[in-house]
Amino acid sequence: MRIVAGSARGRRLVAPRGTATRPTGDKVRGAVFDVLGQFFEGGRVLDLYAGSGALALEALSRGFARATCVESDRHAAEALRKNVEACGFAGRVEIRRERVEDALARLPPASFDLVLLDPPYAEGPEAALAALPRLLTAGGVAVAEHDRRRPPADRHGRLALVDRRAWGSTGVSIYRLE
Repeated sequence: MRIVAGSARGRRLVAPRGTATRPTGDKVRGAVFDVLGQFFEGGRVLDLYAGSGALALEALSRGFARATCVESDRHAAEALRKNVEACGFAGRVEIRRERVEDALARLPPASFDLVLLDPPYAEGPEAALAALPRLLTAGGVAVAEHDRRRPPADRHGRLALVDRRAWGSTGVSIYRLE
């Protein structure tokens, strides 16, 4: 696993030990950012179920200013911390080691321009998507990874589906806050 593009391009990332997390592969990450836009000028990203942090780190490498990563698993949070330091983003990333449900209730409103979420496929992204309209800035975007056979609903309050793609067994749904 590595950073695909931007200032940290080519940096290798460590994956969490064990099978509790399923890191988003380089191909899917690159394709998601091809859809979102290659590079950005500032903004804040929230990475829920962050695992190795590959999604947030890719966003930072491509120009986002700051990231908040939420991960409850101890091994994944340690891999995330190592990856943040290896990419040189230590001063730009807040790592919150807590359950996503708890973080969603505590994070300040209208704080994020982009939310990336990659929950366990068995859990699905529905519950987190329902909470995101409160956290996104006007026109903000949410990207949910899921099992391609079980896509989330097209609408979650003010979040409306704008694109849906699949790569192998991985589905990605992209929403915009209306």
